[in-house]
Amino acid sequence: MVILKGIPSIISPDLLYALARMGHGDEIVLADANFPTSSLCRFGPTEIRIDGLGIPELLQAILKLFPLDTYVSCPAAVMDLVNEDKAKGLQTPIWEKYQELLSNTGCAKPLEKIERFAFYERTKASFAVVATGETALYGNLILTKGVIPAGEKGE
Repeated sequence: MVILKGIPSIISPDLLYALARMGHGDEIVLADANFPTSSLCRFGPTEIRIDGLGIPELLQAILKLFPLDTYVSCPAAVMDLVNEDKAKGLQTPIWEKYQELLSNTGCAKPLEKIERFAFYERTKASFAVVATGETALYGNLILTKGVIPAGEKGE
C-alpha cells in the first residue's frame, strides 16, 4: 500500500514507480487472471503483480495519475474475441465499464480491438504488465501514456 497524499491506496509502490518511469507513447497492460503474464514478461516488460484486484478498480485509480495519449486514435485497447466466441455471441460487459471509466476522464475515443496473438506481441513490447485477479473474460487492457502539458500540475 502507498501512504502518500493523492495516491490511491491500491496503487502499489512497484506500479507507482512504473507509471512514473513511463514516457509518452509507452504502454502498460492490465492483464486478467488468465493472461500469460509471467511467460510474456520473461524477456521483455516488467511484471507487476496485483493479484486479487479487479481491473476496473485498478483502472479508475491509474487514471487519476496517468495521462492518456491524445495523439493516437485509440489510447486504450482490448483483446478482441476469437472467432469461436464471436460466433457464440459472447458478451464482454467489462469493455463497457472500461469505456465508461475512460469517458469519465474525458477520453471519448473508442477501445481498439486487437486480435489475440497480435495482443500478445504488443504486450511483449510494452513497458510493464500488471497481473490482476480480474476474472471477466477478455478483460485485458492496454493503455498508452500521453503527456502532461507544460504548466499543468498533478493533483
